[in-house]
Amino acid sequence: MAAAGAEAAAEEEKRLPEGDPESGGDSDDEGDSDSSGDGEDEEKENEAEIQRLEEQLSINAFDYNCHLDLIKLLRQEGELVKLRRARQKMSELFPLTEEIWLDWLKDEIKMASEISEREKVYELFERAVKDYICPEIWLEYAQYSIGGIGQEGGIERVRSIFERALTAVGLHVTKGTALWEAYREFENAILETAQPAPGSIPSPEQQQVLCSQLEKIHTLFRRQLGIPLLDMEASYAEYEEWSEEPIPEATVKNYKKALQQLEKCKPYEEALLGAETPKLAEYQAYIDFEMKAGDPARIQLIYERALAENCLVPDLWARYNQYLDRQLKVKELVLSAHDRAVRNCPWTVGLWIRYLLAMERHRVEHSIISEMFEKALNAGFIQATDYVEIWQAYLDYLRRRVDFTQDSSKELEELRSAFARAVEYLKQEVEERFSESGDPSCTIMQNWARVEARLCNNMQKARELWDNIMTKGNAKYANMWLEYYNLERAHGDTQHCRKALHRAVQCTSDYPEHVCEVLLTLERIEGTLEDWDAAVQKTENRLARVNEQRAKAAEKEAALAKQEEERAEQRKQARAEKKASKKAKKTRAGDKRKADEDDEGEWGQEEELPSKRHRGDSDGVLPEEDMEVETGLFGRSEKPDGPAAPKEKASTSRKDIPKVFHDSSKDKVTVFVSNLSYTMAEPEAKLRELFGSCGEVVEVRAVFNNKGTFRGYCYVQFREEEAAGQALALDRTAVEGRPMFVSPCVDKNKNPDFKVFRYSTTLEKHKLFISGLPFSCTKEELEEVCKAHGNVKDIRLVTNRAGKPKGLAYVEYENEAQASQAVLKMDGLTVKDHVIKVMISNPPLRKLPERPDPSKASLVPPRQIYGARGKGRTQLSMMPRALQRQSNPVAKAENGMVQNSPAASSEPPAEPKKMSNADFAKMLLKK
Repeated sequence: MAAAGAEAAAEEEKRLPEGDPESGGDSDDEGDSDSSGDGEDEEKENEAEIQRLEEQLSINAFDYNCHLDLIKLLRQEGELVKLRRARQKMSELFPLTEEIWLDWLKDEIKMASEISEREKVYELFERAVKDYICPEIWLEYAQYSIGGIGQEGGIERVRSIFERALTAVGLHVTKGTALWEAYREFENAILETAQPAPGSIPSPEQQQVLCSQLEKIHTLFRRQLGIPLLDMEASYAEYEEWSEEPIPEATVKNYKKALQQLEKCKPYEEALLGAETPKLAEYQAYIDFEMKAGDPARIQLIYERALAENCLVPDLWARYNQYLDRQLKVKELVLSAHDRAVRNCPWTVGLWIRYLLAMERHRVEHSIISEMFEKALNAGFIQATDYVEIWQAYLDYLRRRVDFTQDSSKELEELRSAFARAVEYLKQEVEERFSESGDPSCTIMQNWARVEARLCNNMQKARELWDNIMTKGNAKYANMWLEYYNLERAHGDTQHCRKALHRAVQCTSDYPEHVCEVLLTLERIEGTLEDWDAAVQKTENRLARVNEQRAKAAEKEAALAKQEEERAEQRKQARAEKKASKKAKKTRAGDKRKADEDDEGEWGQEEELPSKRHRGDSDGVLPEEDMEVETGLFGRSEKPDGPAAPKEKASTSRKDIPKVFHDSSKDKVTVFVSNLSYTMAEPEAKLRELFGSCGEVVEVRAVFNNKGTFRGYCYVQFREEEAAGQALALDRTAVEGRPMFVSPCVDKNKNPDFKVFRYSTTLEKHKLFISGLPFSCTKEELEEVCKAHGNVKDIRLVTNRAGKPKGLAYVEYENEAQASQAVLKMDGLTVKDHVIKVMISNPPLRKLPERPDPSKASLVPPRQIYGARGKGRTQLSMMPRALQRQSNPVAKAENGMVQNSPAASSEPPAEPKKMSNADFAKMLLKK
């Protein structure tokens, strides 16, 4: 009761505002009343914020930043009871950092006066030293324990804590010395109390105690001098001064050896001191160094030091746990590390799987393993496939517990129940959250069927499971049917094998030929004549229908191609008729010169037509007189000198435009700039000013057409290659409302594989992809929404080539933890009446253009070379496009295999028969 009263009094004292009359601040000054009012308003705001944070944590208990904000506010308000409860909840979910633990411990130490309360502080210290290896916490623990030296067994308790501290962090090169010195000071203090009074003669018992205490201090000095620590020389000098006897030769030898080892460690320690957070590369180099040395204690310590500063890096935890699993194999140490790993990175399924395996390896009780698996299910994984993996790991563990020599057992029933629950969980929970189960091939049900067939000899249950698998959209895949067939061959009977293959022939749509072949092989070996005839008839009918469907698909494709060709021909005729009618009107007017000029203007207008020419990489089809003479990123070559007859009617303005030549030898100091506005005034001057910040600009070569219109791209040449590299950083800069593209100057005729894409196309767990944003959403508005869930490093709003927003964005956080929390909170959020979708950035693989097969080059007619700008408008092929198609189109790849046409033959194709004009006429009439 007295402790509770003291706690309440302390709480009330801390909650009293500074201007409260009870605290002696009795004043009627108007300024004091205003400050008091402001304090009350701030207190109300803090209480409202505390309530909001508590509600948010009730929704998502794994919000790390929310826990930190709540603890900070409660400590500021002096709500000690709520503060203790908040810290307790956070410590159950996450390992706490050194700063949080020290604040908590100091607060509890201030309130601990009774012996029972001191014991609770000891328990809190024990929890603190298990989260991370922190020298400061161990030192605080040892010093606090000295305060209880007067209790029974107090001295031995202090020594025990010091010894544990030295085992944990005594090898710390930069911070270990402080612990050794604190331990020696404690033993020296004990020595002083054991000294006899001046002038008195110590008894034999006192002499023995003195000798024993002196030996303890000698031992501490010798142990410390054998470890590579900073300021070893000072410790050695202190030992020389303290000791009345010469230092033993063995101690001197160990000291020199430790000095040599310290010199090897110093470069790594200096690298850590000079590096910026997170120092992963420096720590990895240090770890590799210690791994080569092979001292397990030092390897463990450097891993723990790295994890204390990088506790949210799953790969680092995985490497540490792997080392402990394979090398040390100490149960308490291994399980503690795995537990801290999943508490720091709960979204990483691989760490949970390793934890389950470690617990099974060290024979942890089944109930504890099951409880840990339930925690894993509630960890909030970021992909549907993660849930499939954790379920599979748990099911594997349950299967290894079953004794299949018995017909039935409790473990077997638990395994079957877990399989059923896994299927239902993926169907309900996971599919509701991710819109997919993560297991489209039903791998869990397949494994369940294999267990029933092979280990339980229960083919009936296995068939039921496979029937369920096929009804989930897998009946069209040949590999699924063949998997079931192989199971029936191994553990079933021929009748069910035949039945399965007959169904496969009927349902398979990707590789029916392969399934038909397997059925015929079965009947050839084991079937009767009636079975063989039935199989042949079924396979022939099925392949006939497949060929018919393929033929219809080919005809439909050819018809679409023909329709497209007809529409193109109609557009061509319409343009020609329009042009002819305008020419006729102007010719009747009698002004031939004007008619000629209008004729050229009409062609020029047609050149300006489509935005399609500008939407691509400037490789559209253009009339010959409008060619550029640049050679750069898009593979343009100089225009060859040719007949100038068509140019005699060109206007004076066209003749005044100078040709722009490009020197490919200066590509290293040149950048290619594109996607600029066609209406940009004086592009040379504007771009010279824009790129001047990167370095000295030698020349800006803007490209114009023969009418004098800016084409939207140019070449910027610098004096130094370094300046060209800095200019690439201006890529995607907005210029007159459009994103300017800046890329290296590379001739794609010589480097066809050269690609310019500055963003990652792989999975980035610290980056989010957001869709469904309103087009009016700005970068600042989106940052305001995202920064509430972590530190935002970068935001990129996706735009089209014209600079218009597409409602998409990429948001990069500092680490995976913040990104995963943001996904949970922001997915489905409403922004300006738009519901946004948020997911981890994982762009789909880009489809690369297929390269021609050199082995088939002789079978394909050589492509006609039309020049640098491709095929001109008047260079039309006179053969219908449908006739140019190959008679046997290449089959599409589906489900990982290439489908071969049944009509295909292994023999080389015969040389096509030459066709006369009459043959072509007959063919066209048949159309």
